[in-house]
Amino acid sequence: MSHPGTALVTGPTAGIGLEFARQLAARGHDLVLVARDRARLDELAEQLAKEHDIEVEVLVADLVDADERREVESRLSDPDRPVELLVNNAGFGLKHRFLDNPADAEQAMHDVLVTAPLRLSHAALKGMSERGHGGVINVSSVASFLPRGTYAASKTWLNSFSEWAANEYRGQGVQVMVLCPGFVKTEFHERMDVSRDSAPSFMWLEADRLVRDALKDYDKGKVYSIPSKRYKAIVTAARLTPNRLLQRAQALGRK
Repeated sequence: MSHPGTALVTGPTAGIGLEFARQLAARGHDLVLVARDRARLDELAEQLAKEHDIEVEVLVADLVDADERREVESRLSDPDRPVELLVNNAGFGLKHRFLDNPADAEQAMHDVLVTAPLRLSHAALKGMSERGHGGVINVSSVASFLPRGTYAASKTWLNSFSEWAANEYRGQGVQVMVLCPGFVKTEFHERMDVSRDSAPSFMWLEADRLVRDALKDYDKGKVYSIPSKRYKAIVTAARLTPNRLLQRAQALGRK
């Protein structure tokens, strides 16, 4: 069996990113792990390298910081150490509404959710298209199909970008897929100080199953990966509902 190549995962120390790191390691990928927390990165790297007999590289970077982000871009564009799969997973949300958040906080979220995937994809896709193989998985959200503020707007951009890139580079042997999870049992909502009671228990997904199904969708060449029948139904309904009605329902929900 041929080596599947190196995968670079952003935000791999918890949640969905951690599952991508674990499951890609189990598939035999060497890894480049990108996050801010060196201690957690080092611990994870040691564990995965030992369990799966792979090479694991740690790259400490804050994707809000342009200089640190450029280090990740440089790693992705290095022709001597090609990256076969980029997983743009890093992200965070803001609990409050737009005007209740500092503009700098909104900008930081935009930098992680939009600027980083754009620039990292640009760095990765050039080499992949020249080599004639490779892929990108962008982690979006079911929120992207709903009018839910700047987080949803950022994820809507990511969907559109991914769909375009999938069609643009398919002929050059490069695959792009966008994963749109809903509520997932990770640290994401805890960091926003949002409890599990914010959604019915049946809406919460397990991260390991989510990533396992996403990788199956990637193997099948799908452009969108939407987990579970319930979230597929939500996305279908949102796509069929006029935006003005979604906006009106959202406004009623805030009253």
